Amino acid sequence: MPVEDINTHAWTVYGRRQLARAYTPPIPDQMSWAPWEGVGPGAEILGAITGRRVLDIGSGAGHHAVHLVQTHGAYVTGIEQSPTQHERATSTHADVQGVQFAQGDVAEYLAGTEPFDAAYAIGTLAFVDPHRALPALRDGLRPGAPLILSLLHTDLHGRGPSTQVAPCEQMILLRDDPPLPTQMWILAPQLWEDLLTQYGFRVEAIDLLHHPDENTPVIQQLIRARRLPDQPARVSSRPRSTRPPVAHAAVGVGAILLSEQGILLGRHRRGTLELPGGTVEAGESFEAAVVRELGEETNLIARPGDIGLLGTLVDHVEGVLRVTVGALVHAWQGQPATQPDENVGDWAWHRLDQLPDGLFVCSAQILTAWRPDLPIDHTPAHFTPFAHDAPSATTAAGLA
Repeated sequence: MPVEDINTHAWTVYGRRQLARAYTPPIPDQMSWAPWEGVGPGAEILGAITGRRVLDIGSGAGHHAVHLVQTHGAYVTGIEQSPTQHERATSTHADVQGVQFAQGDVAEYLAGTEPFDAAYAIGTLAFVDPHRALPALRDGLRPGAPLILSLLHTDLHGRGPSTQVAPCEQMILLRDDPPLPTQMWILAPQLWEDLLTQYGFRVEAIDLLHHPDENTPVIQQLIRARRLPDQPARVSSRPRSTRPPVAHAAVGVGAILLSEQGILLGRHRRGTLELPGGTVEAGESFEAAVVRELGEETNLIARPGDIGLLGTLVDHVEGVLRVTVGALVHAWQGQPATQPDENVGDWAWHRLDQLPDGLFVCSAQILTAWRPDLPIDHTPAHFTPFAHDAPSATTAAGLA
């Protein structure tokens, strides 16, 4: 049986038992988001709801909806999946002006109604797959509308919450009757925040509500979220053709590490001596690329904040545009060492006044951009310094 059918069946049986008892919960004097009186805030977290349309998700016997109508002047619609729970509400509160009760699935109901000014669920949204409920609520609330969710943080035995979006079996307990098995999404606060953010809400606060008796392990979550404004229509894009692009540009970084022993250079398998560095990966900052390449090639550890970018060098190699970003590493940890499966190794420190022949052209370009006085020959490249407070060549030279 599908999860939500299991839950609908359980709450239908629950409602039938309560109808047989003729039990109707009293209209509360104050809105309560936990099963325990006097714990947590009241209706004020819904904002100004007088004269506003408010949705009660999983309205049950309807007592919370009636409270908001009679005490706060809201117009409340209660949506309830269980037909017997719906019957409990309508049989008791049908004559209350300003409240109406609908029976059915919340996602299906919201697809056919005008957006609401606010919505809340007290303990009930955990019985619906959040990947169904949350996008329906996004579409069923006006931009800026509050969404207040009261949910179990632990299960009834104090276990949880889950860090995966998956339901777990829980029991509805009713005195003198057998327990009713259900499936509930009892999720960690960060997971609820991620889901709400994914579906167009901004989470403003998540509070954990504890039972007044410290020995009771059950904890309730209270989530305050707000529906974000609609995003403007996005402009489409497409490739020029189905053929793969011809390689025409390469972007890389080269890092200068200067110690009392000199500058760090390694030998490539093809014989050139060069600075640590390599190709910038998609979505990677230049600083992050330097940190990654240092770790992969030399086993040295640096942080992005330790990297000062010098500028860009642009040249052409057989029709391919090459962009190289030079960087100065201000601090690092460890000792350079050859790493397995890397093209560059045999790392060594070289005095600036005794640089070896056979430098890789990109490394040579970076070094002369940093220190124009260095006697290094290389093919020309256009250098554009970055406009920031990176250390000047004069300052760096003072470290040599």
